[in-house]
Amino acid sequence: MKELGSFISTLLISLVIVFLIVHFLVRPIKVQGNSMYPTLQNNEIGFSNVIGLNMDGIQRFDVVIIYIPEQNEYLVKRAIGLPGETVSYTDSVLYINGKAVEESFLNEEYVSSYGGTFTEDVKEVVLGDNEYWCMGDNRPYSRDSRYYGAFDKSSIVAKGTAILYPFSKIGVHTW
Repeated sequence: MKELGSFISTLLISLVIVFLIVHFLVRPIKVQGNSMYPTLQNNEIGFSNVIGLNMDGIQRFDVVIIYIPEQNEYLVKRAIGLPGETVSYTDSVLYINGKAVEESFLNEEYVSSYGGTFTEDVKEVVLGDNEYWCMGDNRPYSRDSRYYGAFDKSSIVAKGTAILYPFSKIGVHTW
């Protein structure tokens, strides 16, 4: 009986520690799909930074993890527009508050392989106080704010990624 009590005690302590780590420090992630290609690739596994999100907030072009409760799904995207800004795209050029902004994180070789429009036009969107415009790096294959609309800050659960698998990409990160 003493061994059973010790086992249950150890199990409960372990569960509490895992809960605290996942909700306050780092969150495990698995990249699903090609919406962040070539930055992140399908089936890569790693973790994201919860504490960094809580301490530093979200900056433009941070990679963020978004939870969609209706689908019980996590999305990995990039924060493009910040609260209170006006976001638009014309001829694959990002405009924030009417001024062109360079997206230097995009892989130029990959973007040019499309030969034409890499990012479809987006009419001006005015973001609310807690809203973020988030998009995948692989614009032709990303279901993002163009589909879901702006994401509320409460749906962003972590930022950045550090890849653990495949082992050839271990340590590759986006923060």
